[in-house]
Amino acid sequence: MNRKATFIIALQALLIILLFWLLVFYGKDEYEAASSEAEEEVETRSLIASHEDGSQGAATLILSAASQQQSGIITANLQATTHQSATSSFGTVEAIDGLLDLRTRYLSALAEGNVIRTTITSSEQNLNRLRLLNQDDKNVSDRVVQEAEATLNNDKARLAAANTLANNIRDSMRQQWGTTLANWATQTSANDAFQQLLQYRKVLVKVTLPFDAAPNKNTPLLVTAMGAQGQAIKAQLISEAPQSDSTIQGKTYFYQAPASNLRVGMRVTASLDAKGKAVTGVIVPHEAVVWYANQAWVYQKVKAEEDDSDKFIRRLISTEIEIENVQPNGWFNATGFTTKDELVISGAQLLLSEELKYQIKNENED
Repeated sequence: MNRKATFIIALQALLIILLFWLLVFYGKDEYEAASSEAEEEVETRSLIASHEDGSQGAATLILSAASQQQSGIITANLQATTHQSATSSFGTVEAIDGLLDLRTRYLSALAEGNVIRTTITSSEQNLNRLRLLNQDDKNVSDRVVQEAEATLNNDKARLAAANTLANNIRDSMRQQWGTTLANWATQTSANDAFQQLLQYRKVLVKVTLPFDAAPNKNTPLLVTAMGAQGQAIKAQLISEAPQSDSTIQGKTYFYQAPASNLRVGMRVTASLDAKGKAVTGVIVPHEAVVWYANQAWVYQKVKAEEDDSDKFIRRLISTEIEIENVQPNGWFNATGFTTKDELVISGAQLLLSEELKYQIKNENED
């Protein structure tokens, strides 16, 4: 009897457990649905606003003044600027040791030629004197006259060799450094422009520009050392460079620039103003830009219908032209924005996160 009672009790316990498990299993979905409805009832309202009012942009959020303050949202008006289209390229600060070596050899050859000319003058005078003596009853022998003539011819040959050497060195300068620098280097007294290079007050920069570029002395070139943060340096055109850069295709030119922030061997970026009229636009600060889907966006603040709320419209900007030599640094946009537009410069990433959060919820509801 005891065994039978125990069996019945165990069977009842098993049935109870089985029924409880079935209740939990089949009631789980209803429980989760009820919990979700309860959460939705206590959620705050969505910050995403509709675009039925014609607002331009990918999305619009509405925030009260209190929410903006709590979130640290800071805005600023855009700054107007003008931009001249430019051709960008690269260059190198060149060492002029090779040019100086050729200059030394050239001047040495010139000096040698001058010495030989003086010797020739003396040899000619001596030969004339000996000829007169030879004609006057052979006061000197014919052999002495012949030796004097040989000495004169030897001096003339030495002069021709010195002149040939000097000309070859000058031609070598032109092949390596161009006509203008060769002319500077072959002057006995260096001009002011060459003196600045010799005294390291200025450096020589070789820049590679596109084939369709047409630089001239009236076209400014701005160079900046790669990786340097600061103002660009204005360089002045010297001449075309005979030798190309093996790493970049294009025409090469020599420029001279102040040596204060440039060192021999530095790689530089170069910007040459292109022909055409300057374009007026605004600078979109880097701080205002958020990147989403490989595109650059900003949030523009617009007054909402509610007294204490503002709209924040996400808008696409152009990143074709970056301006770094003025403050604030940012992206130049010629259309779509004006100085009256107010953009978020602190908290834009937070707005994007808030926007995406609600988009994800809407997808889950579907």
